[in-house]
Amino acid sequence: MVAEAQFRNYALDKLIFRYPELGLCRESITMAYRLIEESYLSGGMLLVAGNGGSAADAEHIVGELMKGFKLPRNLDSKYIESLLNVDHELGRILAKHLQGTLPTIALDGNPALTTAYMNDCEPLLCFAQQVNGYGKTGDTLLAISTSGNSKNILFAAVTARAKGMKVVGLTGARESRLSSFADVCIQVPQTETYMVQELHLPIYHCLCLMLEKRFFGGEIEL
Repeated sequence: MVAEAQFRNYALDKLIFRYPELGLCRESITMAYRLIEESYLSGGMLLVAGNGGSAADAEHIVGELMKGFKLPRNLDSKYIESLLNVDHELGRILAKHLQGTLPTIALDGNPALTTAYMNDCEPLLCFAQQVNGYGKTGDTLLAISTSGNSKNILFAAVTARAKGMKVVGLTGARESRLSSFADVCIQVPQTETYMVQELHLPIYHCLCLMLEKRFFGGEIEL
């Protein structure tokens, strides 16, 4: 089995082979991975926020981390035993089909909460309110903004820092306010919105692959 560190290097090599311009981002991608890894190792979770296409990216990331991406993610034997002890018939089905997860929440969801908050309070704080409610020390906020200056993302980042969370930014090439709040900011070498988004996807796929390998083992072919 390929060692985790070797796999990370291999995954990054493959990413940069397919998208050579992302060679500039190798160090920041590695740093972002380490921050998210530390959160999961400490029992924390990942909160993801973005607007428009970046909101779709946030949901996409949840889909890759909350279920199997390239690996089966079988449950451990103790958990299976507990399921069977509660109810053997239902537990057997659960044990067969449930998959291991890396807890991740996309903050563009919860429309009842967000619309109520936006109507009753301050619309630009819709993500910050959820960071305030969900976030705790040791968690990580992945803040996606092509400009790095989206106000609702900035409010969420400030709230996360105040709660002792780590902040990973995913932006375009320009320096931004988000980069000043983030512990690490992955700045892809494009400035046009759709071009920035085209480079965000392979980056977060690479992060998800490396995290899955770290926490679930197994062989992953790229």
